[in-house]
Amino acid sequence: MVEWTDAERRYVEAVWSKIDIDVCGPLALQRCLIVYPWTQRYFGGFGDLSTDTAIMGNPKVAKHGVVALTGLRTALDHMDEIKTTYAALSVLHSEKLHVDPDNFRLLCECLTIVVAGKMGKKMSPEMQAAWQKYLSAVTSALGRQYH
Repeated sequence: MVEWTDAERRYVEAVWSKIDIDVCGPLALQRCLIVYPWTQRYFGGFGDLSTDTAIMGNPKVAKHGVVALTGLRTALDHMDEIKTTYAALSVLHSEKLHVDPDNFRLLCECLTIVVAGKMGKKMSPEMQAAWQKYLSAVTSALGRQYH
């Protein structure tokens, strides 16, 4: 179980208050697929991912980015039970989809870049530390089935 201070909870909530899932979700997944092209192997049914332009204009990528961030947002309401909250998703990604668990971390790195770009100087080092802790807790929970 992850221990959260009141300040960390406030920082994570503050970051989420600045995130437009419909914008940041697609941007984060698009960035992930472009920067880490090997992650594309899990999206074979999404159509053309052959160029940066194709990825950026792909509606299935955009839609899945929203789905991913909607799922990530769930942890905010369950910060004290993230592993339990993501148990079924961990099983799905491990046993059915066979997703490399490191891809969760890569997507979260891309999300942090997108969010920091949107927030600018408003994202303090303390806020980023809490945000990174939150994302680490989520990626650990999603990868739990693999251990």
